[in-house]
Amino acid sequence: MSLPPLSPPIAFVLTANRSLSKPFYSKILGLPLLGEDDFAVAFDLGHGAMLRLTDMASHIPSPHTVLGWRVEDIAATMADLTAKGVAFQVYDGMGQDENGVWSAGPVKVAWFLDPEGNNLSISQFDRSGGAIVA
Repeated sequence: MSLPPLSPPIAFVLTANRSLSKPFYSKILGLPLLGEDDFAVAFDLGHGAMLRLTDMASHIPSPHTVLGWRVEDIAATMADLTAKGVAFQVYDGMGQDENGVWSAGPVKVAWFLDPEGNNLSISQFDRSGGAIVA
């Protein structure tokens, strides 16, 4: 059996300290709170998708991106997040610009960390044509 068509995804980001991470996702990123239980806090990602910020006491963040958002204007989104205290990451050898934006053809990506070090990203895709893998 396959997944039902258009089934909204549920993303999971692990946290060792919910009291530190919850305000970041709700206040800094502006995600609407759906609910909270003994295991996780749930946020609305839009279009039926959900993020579960899930408790794991022994969690150690890995360096790869765990969650990202598609944005219309990466520069404006970066300015808004920077004004809220978010620092964008610059990685050696990635060829990012002075603001931390990496460009590859029609795609621009910038990375930032949540308070526990989970790697998050924002991406802008050029709509001028050509194949785009989101």
